[in-house]
Amino acid sequence: MPNVSVRNLVEFIFRSGDIDNRGRANSPEAMQEGLRIHRKIQKSMGTSYQAEVPLKYAKKYDEYDLVIEGRADGIFMEDQKTFVDEIKGMYQKVESFTEPIFVHQAQAMCYAFIFANDHALDEIGVQMTYVNLDTEEKKYFRFEYSFEEIQTWFEETLLAYKKWSDFEYHWKQKRNASIKPLEFPFPYREGQKKLVADVYRTIARGKTLFLQAPTGVGKTISTFFPAVKAVGENKGDRIFYLTAKTITASVAKETYDLLQTNGYQAKLIQLTAKEKLCPCETMECNPVQCPYAKGHFDRVNDAVFDILQHGNVFTREEILAQAERYQVCPFEMALDISSWCDDIICDYNYVFDPHVYLKRFFAEGTRGDYIFLVDEAHNLVDRSREMYSAELYKEDFLTMKRILKQYHPYLSKLCEKCNKTMLEYKRECETYRTYEDIGGFLYSLMRLATELNEFQKKHPEYPERKEVTEFYFALRNFLEIYDLTAEKYVIYTEQTEDGRFRIKLFNVDPSENLQNCIDKARATIFFSATLLPIQYYKRLLSTRTDNYAVYAHSVFEKEQSLIAFGNDVSTKYTERGRASYEKIAEYLIRVVMEKQGNYMAFFPSYRMMQDVAAVFEERCEESTLPVKMLLQTNHMNEAQREEFLAQFEEQTDDSLLAFCVMGGIFGEGIDLKEDRLIGAIVVGTGLPQVSNEQEILKNYYDSNDESGFDYAYRYPGLNKVLQAAGRVIRTTSDRGIMILLDRRFLSHEYKGLFPIEWEHARTVNCEQISEVVRKFWQND
Repeated sequence: MPNVSVRNLVEFIFRSGDIDNRGRANSPEAMQEGLRIHRKIQKSMGTSYQAEVPLKYAKKYDEYDLVIEGRADGIFMEDQKTFVDEIKGMYQKVESFTEPIFVHQAQAMCYAFIFANDHALDEIGVQMTYVNLDTEEKKYFRFEYSFEEIQTWFEETLLAYKKWSDFEYHWKQKRNASIKPLEFPFPYREGQKKLVADVYRTIARGKTLFLQAPTGVGKTISTFFPAVKAVGENKGDRIFYLTAKTITASVAKETYDLLQTNGYQAKLIQLTAKEKLCPCETMECNPVQCPYAKGHFDRVNDAVFDILQHGNVFTREEILAQAERYQVCPFEMALDISSWCDDIICDYNYVFDPHVYLKRFFAEGTRGDYIFLVDEAHNLVDRSREMYSAELYKEDFLTMKRILKQYHPYLSKLCEKCNKTMLEYKRECETYRTYEDIGGFLYSLMRLATELNEFQKKHPEYPERKEVTEFYFALRNFLEIYDLTAEKYVIYTEQTEDGRFRIKLFNVDPSENLQNCIDKARATIFFSATLLPIQYYKRLLSTRTDNYAVYAHSVFEKEQSLIAFGNDVSTKYTERGRASYEKIAEYLIRVVMEKQGNYMAFFPSYRMMQDVAAVFEERCEESTLPVKMLLQTNHMNEAQREEFLAQFEEQTDDSLLAFCVMGGIFGEGIDLKEDRLIGAIVVGTGLPQVSNEQEILKNYYDSNDESGFDYAYRYPGLNKVLQAAGRVIRTTSDRGIMILLDRRFLSHEYKGLFPIEWEHARTVNCEQISEVVRKFWQND
């Protein structure tokens, strides 16, 4: 049966007017960051105040029941009258409010009707409680309704929504009917049927699964297909396929297309970043600079309903065309379309990032019938640390002081006060310094944010507005993230490499924040070709101890690959130099000479890559070796990346050797099948460079009786190694070599971390490598 949250219902039906994001000042309500103030107000209201009251109402139609549900912030009695309390945390000064925002009032009115209906009340009151998140100043509005009055209003609201619930009901009937006869589109590979069953069982039980699935297992279809079948059996309602990179999103889309060819009917959207969808030359989301923002909410519902009637797959091109027809923002329209889609392919941010997540699905804080499929899940560790961390720079306060002095001297003084505190921190800091408490600084930041918020609201246009707005967002982000800080955060200051001084709220252990997001879904499947060691990822991506873990064995034969460790190379920083670079270059020459083809060599840094490439080039010139060299460069754009990879498509008589960086854009996610790549030489263990942040990680885990070096250095480095080596064997017809150069790989600390499929790995030295490689290719 269709269902909708009270919040989504009223925001959908009653929204109107322009998009205007000129500072969060014009977005009056705070979302996630208001939870703390909600709890504080609720506790202050006494024992008779019922907080977080779940409410549900079913509207009966001929074919289905429409379920409307949510949680009232509070319900209380006063003078024998019942009131429903709706609390809204704000960034602007609440004393300036002369009336409540109607969307907020409508939310309270829905709760009031449901409660009055459930308890047969003749009348019901609504209290709107607005509170400033920084000052905690409050303002109240009260309204009283007869039951007949509020019932009439509620019925009219549902009538406006009926065409949408009709659409949802009939579409899901059609979708589920198409899923029932759907079968796995390929003959099952060895172990694949069990893998599909494991994923389905996890979803049916509402659990979380960590799936280590080597290349060739078919992990995308093996996760997406059972998720689709679960939806068809009402064990889920919507699939989020979450990716870190565009290329893996493309694979998910291809998998959907395959199932669609076999009869699957579902509505799918692949969410595209706002920057790539914006039709304007400069992305200014307000009615002054953007014609699509002006009156957007007056037209967007018609645009969405229209496009839903005419297709199932909503591509970037179709979204842009529809936005042009209706003169609406394509990005915001795409988010609205997603509300009616069965399958959503999107970046991790849309589920996990506290500032980007899809509030239409997750803002209520209640568990949805969602299935999260998290592809390349090893990327989520670092990405989530970024999402849940925040930083401020001393130099930005000085810039704001200078800009604001001409417009608002008091704001300029507040910036100066924050700058002085940062200056004190800077004097105390040699390399980096951690802090347990920054309460005084935080108070200054809140005062600055509140005043800046009001200034932005009163001054919609001035030359430096964009720069000030970006600073305001950074300030708000810092304050919001501070509300999350607990024992899994480290607050530290440091002088950065570019000479600036910063304070950072560093989320060293993101598991708790991620778990809060995971809890909003029915089931979550984390999968990757490199989730080793599995306990590391289980520890950092979730707080639960009862999660499942499955290791899917490779479908490739051991004869397809040569895996060898070079025991006479060290890439330790103290041992790098001309002699070691010549040894590595000799390995490269001997490997490439044995068979004409395409190779990649991966290095721990650009500097080392360039130094070895220079030595290799000298040797090639001396011996006139028929080898074409390619070098990855820093900050390559999309066109440059495509041009780089296109070299692997060309048919020539010369070998190609590409010099790349581990963990970079060519270290994972690329798919060079068959003879497009026949060898990878991985130089070094991939350890992250020593930095203040890595040392903070190390010290944090050491202090928690865990191996700090492993968590901060070894495990992240190993992942880069496994990803780089995994570029070679992509299909059952591939053959290739993987040479790993660093004697540390032979230590017991590493041997126990490698995949089972590497059991047949050999140990070689530079003198032996030619013969070992030659024999492998002779068996081709």
